[in-house]
Amino acid sequence: MTLRIVRLGTPRAAGEGLRVGTVRRPPHGVPATRFASEDWYDVWYPNLAPSVETMKLGKGAQTERDRATFKKRFRAEMSEPLPSRTLDLLAALSQTADLSVGCYCEDEARCHRSVLRELLAERGAKIG
Repeated sequence: MTLRIVRLGTPRAAGEGLRVGTVRRPPHGVPATRFASEDWYDVWYPNLAPSVETMKLGKGAQTERDRATFKKRFRAEMSEPLPSRTLDLLAALSQTADLSVGCYCEDEARCHRSVLRELLAERGAKIG
């Protein structure tokens, strides 16, 4: 059993399991009835998305220093009780179930999901 970090909207891998969309907004122009069938996500969970201000900071990051500031701010948001407990839950579920979390960004290295990968790994998640 594993947890995968994925780009939403891409074809699902075999055995990927439940796909959780950790994004602030649903995909533009896609009816909710098609989110799962078009490989966006099965469950929308914006609680693990950056705040609007932090998201803008990340999208505008031009330097490594900007990127480090984004990561620090997003990590602080994820240390709040609700997101922190959610990360603990996902890490525990990864021991017994296949699931995935993701975002729309093309480049994971410039996306909050890279930080989610780190946070989940720190909690002992089985990441595939």
